[in-house]
Order: sequence, then C-alpha cells, then structure tokens
Amino acid sequence: MSPKETTAWVDLQSHAYYMSQSHISTLFSESPNRFAQFGFTQDNLLLDLSKQRITDETLNLLIELAKERNLPNWIESLFKGDHINDSEDRPALHTALRTPKGTTLEVDGVEIIEEVHQNLERMEAIVKKIHSGQWRGFTGHSINTVVNIGVGGSDLGPLMACKALAEYQPEEAQNLTVHFVSSMDGSQLADLLSHLNPARTLFVISSKSFTTIDTLANANTAKEWLKQAGNTASEEVLVSRHFIGVSASPDKALSWGIPKSNQLAFWDWTGGRYSMWSTIGLPIALKLGMKGFREVLAGAHNMDTHFRETPLEQNLPVLIAMVGIWNINFLNINAHAILPYDGRLNHLPAYLEQLEMESNGKSVTRKGKATDYNTCPILWGEVGTNAQHAFYQLLHQGTESVMCDFIVAAKRYHDTDNSELMHQHQLNLANCLAQSRILALGDTVIKGAENAPAYKRYKGNQPCTTLLLDELTPHTFGQIIAMYEHKVFVQSVIWDINPFDQWGVELGKKVATTLLDALSPNASTEDFDASTQGLLQHISMRNK
Repeated sequence: MSPKETTAWVDLQSHAYYMSQSHISTLFSESPNRFAQFGFTQDNLLLDLSKQRITDETLNLLIELAKERNLPNWIESLFKGDHINDSEDRPALHTALRTPKGTTLEVDGVEIIEEVHQNLERMEAIVKKIHSGQWRGFTGHSINTVVNIGVGGSDLGPLMACKALAEYQPEEAQNLTVHFVSSMDGSQLADLLSHLNPARTLFVISSKSFTTIDTLANANTAKEWLKQAGNTASEEVLVSRHFIGVSASPDKALSWGIPKSNQLAFWDWTGGRYSMWSTIGLPIALKLGMKGFREVLAGAHNMDTHFRETPLEQNLPVLIAMVGIWNINFLNINAHAILPYDGRLNHLPAYLEQLEMESNGKSVTRKGKATDYNTCPILWGEVGTNAQHAFYQLLHQGTESVMCDFIVAAKRYHDTDNSELMHQHQLNLANCLAQSRILALGDTVIKGAENAPAYKRYKGNQPCTTLLLDELTPHTFGQIIAMYEHKVFVQSVIWDINPFDQWGVELGKKVATTLLDALSPNASTEDFDASTQGLLQHISMRNK
C-alpha cells in the first residue's frame, strides 16, 4: 500500500501539525539533555540530531513507519542479492564489492565474492606494475601520469576520494600524478594535454557500457593526441601501452582497441554512482596504494555491518534517512544543503547530489503509479567556510526552509608542530559549530538580540544534522560514503521507489544523437520545435 496509508504516516501528520509550531530553541529549553537523547555513535562517527525539529515521539513514530514499510526485510534483500532493481531485473550489490575475502554470496548461481576479489587482485597487479615503474610507454619510459576519463559515477567517486585522502598517498605512489577528465566539450582535456608528456601518460577509460558519448569523445581525442606524438608507433602499440579500460562491457572495450590484458571488469549489478568500490576505483588505488584502497573498502564494510545488524533505533543510516523523511514529507522542507567543514571534502556535495538526486529523484512508484507525496529534495552545497560567504545569507534570513548537514573532523594537524595550522583547525571547528547553532537556534544565542532591527535578526529553526568524525582517514571516509548510500536506500523503501535505475537521463542522450546530425551543414531542421530550429539556424550562421 501507499506509505500515506500506514498508521505511522497518519500519526506523523498529526504530530507534524504540533511540531511545525515549535522552534528548535524551545525544544532545547524544554529538554536540556537533547544531545544525550539525539546523539548517536558508531565506531569513529558521531551523528548529532539534537538540532533537528524532533522529539522522542517523532523518532518513535518514524521508526514505526520504517517497520510498517518492512524496512528490515528490504535491508536483507539488498544484502542477499535479491533483484531489488526491478525495472532492470537485477540485484544492487555494491555492498558485495567491499565484503571481505572468505565470505560467500551466491547470486543467480554465481559465487560473487570470489569474483570480486579476483578482480581486486588483477587491479592490485596493475597498481604494483605502475608504482614500480614497470608499466612503460611507447618510448620505454615509465608512466608517471594517469588520466582517468569517465563521467558521473565513473568520475565523481574516484575524484572525490583522491582529493579527500591525498595526504595518505604512500611513498611508492609519490611520483605518480592522477588527473580526472569528464567534460564532453573537451575543455578539460585540451588544457591538460598541453602540459603532459605523451610518452609517460596512461589513460584509464572508465565506462560501464563503453558506449557513453562523453567518455568516448574524450578517449578518442586522447588516442589521436598519442598518435600524433608517437607517429612511429602503431595504433595497437600506443593503445596497449597507454590505455586501460574499466568496464562491464569487455567486448565493446576490445572493439575500441583495448586488449583484454589491459581491461578490468565489473558487473552490470554495479550502479555507476555506487561503483567506486569496484575496479572503477583504480585511480583511488593508484593514489593511495592497494593498502589504502582496502582501508576505504573496510570502512564501508564496517558501515554495511552496522546497517544490517543494528536495531533501527540506533542505526545511523536509518536515523539520518528517517529524519530526512520527517523534514521532506511532514515539515515540507525540500532543500538540503551539504556543508563539509573540510577542504579535503570539497567534492562531497557534488557526489551526494548525484547519489541522492539520481537515485531518488523519482515520481513513479515500483508499481508504476505516480506518487502523491514528495521524494528527493534538491541538494547542493559547498565547503562550509566558503559557503558562509556565498549562500548562508539565504539560509539565515531567506524565505526558504532548508535542512543542513554539517560534516567535520574533530582532529587534524595533531601530528605537526605547526601551531598556526592547529589554530586554523580550531577556527574551522568554531565556525562549523557556530553556524549550525545559529541556523537552529537563531539569534536567541545572543543576549539582547531581540532589540535589533528586523534586518539584523536571525530567525533560526533551520534543522541541522552534524556528522562529527574523529579524524578523516580512508576508513572513516568509507564509513560516511556508505552511510549516505544506505540513507538513500532507506528513503527509497519508505517512498516505494527504485533507487537503482536512472531512466530520467536516457531520453536526453537519444535526442542529443538526433541533434548531432542536425548540426551538420545543410541538414534539415524541420522536424524540431520552433525554438530548437531557431537555435540550430543561429549556430549554423555563426559557423559559416
């Protein structure tokens, strides 16, 4: 049945009427021990929900809703490999990609975990060969530069991880530089190639289907650049020395020219935005070494175990998801700001934008019916200290209600004698705590603020979650990304939508193909709408 027909949903609607009249500052006055009530820990993470507009009753009703929606059984179906991606009739087994060796999981007659670790071992051999200087280009020189060419999940996850964890680069990887290219217009690649030595550059072509136009356009440009530089070498030699393919479509990668010895595989049950745990994570392994990459996997698996085994009432992904349901469906908050107070996590907002909006940006249920309730909100974000000088004006004094996630590490620079760096981290922490405090409580935190003119007042009552890491490490990084993945899944269960397909991006690709032909000289434009015809004609005139 529809989630709106559950007893808990009806009760939450009644409860929301009362709670919508409440201010978070009042909730703190009424319950000074809110942090103890709504602070939850798991390993090296602390999730503080005390600045959300909730009470014990709210949380109890939300957990009842999760139970009425059969969430525990859905969690088991996810981990067991049931075909919960029903529109594509396959499982969603990203959790298997970080399951330790020795575990067994048979899906559709295939032992999955064994295959996963065979691929990790192949990837490890490639990483060692590159780190040791044994992978050589067409002139015989060792590779010192890797360019990952991908888009979406084949770009965002590895890019984010490499940026976030760069300080953990081991000695054997110190002489290797990793770049990322994703834009279809060629601007990233053109600028990059002008600074690279073709004889020492290796391209990783990451594409699940190996048909993605964006990725193949950049790959073809890279191949042409190499052919011009290595004009005495055959194309076969250039590709075998300078290209690795990572794909779930090995035959298509082979047709493009990448030999099977240069291919790494993953599976069609690995969604693009859930793929950095697979061989798509090759750039992460090149940056951190396989030891570092395995630590990321271990952190994610740690969260998987917590998600699968912990009661809903103490389960971090469940709690953060259900509080999101409360804000979206009962308090009518449809904007979500992701605010990491850590420059190393500057790509996290973009990553979560894809993870959440591509997964749950749906308006049709699993049974093909239109939803009559809101699903995924609009996500955006920025490193907190930069965002303070950009869009915090709207958060503090605008007309939109916004829920905010603050993400920060308690400890940094503790292994240095640089007192200025340590002071900077304290300044960063102070800003993080101050902003979440004001957003939730308003200017009640300052005595006499009620006497200020209206344009200086801060209304507060913007619900805030704080995720406090002990320290940003490969392990905690894996934990937080897996936590957000499971959050998305929990919300999809409540909303009765499939988070593992993305049909909403397919039509644009098809229409772009027809428009590509229309951009040719003297092509007919009569089959298009008036706007598109006018734009095509204008482009044609400007290119004569």
